[in-house]
Order: sequence, then C-alpha cells, then structure tokens
Amino acid sequence: MTAKDWWIYDGAGSAESRRARLAEQAPPWREFRGVPDPEYRPPGLDDDAWRESWRRGTGYVPDLAEQEAVNTALYLRRPLLVTGKPGVGKSTLAYSIAADLELGPVLHWPITSRSTLRDGLYQYDAIGRLHDANLRNLGRTARTPVDPSLAPYLRLGPLGTALLPQERPRVLLVDEIDKSDIDLPGDLLTVFEEGAFEIPELARVAAQEPQVRIGTHDDSEARALVSRGRVRCMSFPVVVLTSNGERDFPPPFLRRCIRLHLEPPGAEKLTQIVRRRLRLGDEESECHRDLVEAFVERRLDGDLATDQLLNAVQLRLKGAWSDTADQDRFLETVLQRLTGPTSV
Repeated sequence: MTAKDWWIYDGAGSAESRRARLAEQAPPWREFRGVPDPEYRPPGLDDDAWRESWRRGTGYVPDLAEQEAVNTALYLRRPLLVTGKPGVGKSTLAYSIAADLELGPVLHWPITSRSTLRDGLYQYDAIGRLHDANLRNLGRTARTPVDPSLAPYLRLGPLGTALLPQERPRVLLVDEIDKSDIDLPGDLLTVFEEGAFEIPELARVAAQEPQVRIGTHDDSEARALVSRGRVRCMSFPVVVLTSNGERDFPPPFLRRCIRLHLEPPGAEKLTQIVRRRLRLGDEESECHRDLVEAFVERRLDGDLATDQLLNAVQLRLKGAWSDTADQDRFLETVLQRLTGPTSV
C-alpha cells in the first residue's frame, strides 16, 4: 500500500522528517507551552528499553483503518482509544508507533481496578519520609538541619513522565483501561485537555523550594525539573488506550478520543505478520500457510491470539512436533482457544 501524503505514522520519508512535519501541524487549541529542561535527558535510542520497544513494534502490520486513525490522532493531539478482542494487537500498535517514528521507549501503564489518576501521574513515599524524619528526630542536635527536600520521596509515573516538556513526544500505553474503576476515565479528561498537572506536595512548599528535581518512570535517578509543583507538556504525548470492551465509557471521554476498533486479522494479514515478526522470506512464509489456515479455521469456534500462531510457526521452524502423526495434538496444544466451549 502506498503511503498517503499526509501520513506521519507509516508515511514517506525519514522518522526525523516526519516528526518535524508533525511539530508544524498542531491545532491552535492543542498547543502547549511547557518549557523543556536542558539538563533532563529522556531515554534515547541506544538502551535496552528502546530495543525492546522497537522489537515489539517493528513487526506490526497496520491496515488502512489503523494507519488513518493513528495519523488522525497524531494531527489532532488526541488519545487513541483502541478496542478489540484480546490478542488482536491493540498494545502492539503503541509500540509500532514508537518504532516507526523513533520516539523512544514506550511508557507502559497497566490498569487494574485499583488504579487511580495519581498512580499514573506520580508516586509519593510518605511512609519513607516519615520513617526518615523519625530517625533524624532520634539523633537530632542543635546543629541538625531542618527536614530535607521532598525530592527523594517523589517519582513521576508513566503519565507524569509522558507529560514532561520535551520536543520529541513520548508514547504512553494505557493498557486495558476498561478494567479501571468508574472514575478514572473522567479523571483523565482534565489532564488530557490541559496537558498539565500539579503535584500538591510540591505546590505547598513552592515558596521555600520553587524548583525540585525528581525521578521519572524511566529512571528514579533521572531527576527531571518540576517548577512550583506543576508539570506542563510541550509536545502532547502519543497516548494509546486499549480496551477489551468489558465496559462502556462516558460520552465526554469518548468525544475527546479518536476511536479505532481492531478486528481479528485475516489470512493474508496473518501471513504478513508471520513474515515480518519471524523475519521470513516470501517462500519461507508460504511453507507455513497451512498453519495460518488452521489458525483461521480454529478461530471460528473460539478466540485465538495472534501470538499463538507465531508460537506455532516458531516451533515448526525449530523442528518441534515434526511427526505428521502428531499434527492434531500439536494444534490442540499450541492453538488452544481462549473462549468458547473448548477453552477450558
């Protein structure tokens, strides 16, 4: 498929040139005024975290609907809400965006029923601070200084780190947001609209300590600058929210997202995925088309995840389950359905 002229993600040209085009396209109502900290260095493209993000994203095969939805979200600086059954590649799409535009390691925020907005923004170790204060009080002398900075007890979460003012946006994956309690989607609205948030613990002491350096989700020692307790982005992060469809979201939340529903991939797309992820030539991938066909057929009676097909092809490449008499048991073992009457 030929890339369309307006595409940034999966578009023509180098990643650097496409990022530059994106920086010029911000809508007036989605411009943000954060000032970068020249001393803060976000993760680059030379560490293990980036190599893992690149590995997960580089074999992804987006179709036209995905390409257009991602690019729409990029241009409008809006979160992308991706729905679909488990195993269709919702999370991998976030890694694909990061790999394609070379945006650094993906910031991952897995959601549970106990997740709160503050978990994503920052963590404050109040117990640790109290413990240290008690130790200081036990050994206090006339020359003992007052309580130290809050900085050692604060650390930005994945969302907070994504909102640090940087010229190059980060990719934030908010995974399985449908598992959250009822309040979290609404709580996210203000942060997504303003591209900013406040750390109350720092705001309260801003007169005495207006600038503080605290750790980030990437690195507790990174020490990003926070002024007067407030973090404000410069480039809105690429936010990908995934949902397995276990709940509905309020209209105000949906209105602020670009929505994309992923259908299970068909045989041709599965063949492309196998080829890319396992680095096979055309002839090699054709040799395993029978596994693709078996995967599609078995999926009619219950859901399967794409990585199960990759596992099956990998086993065959390594010579496992090579006896033709074992093929039925091979499929039953590796391609076990996730739903339906035979899933348990």
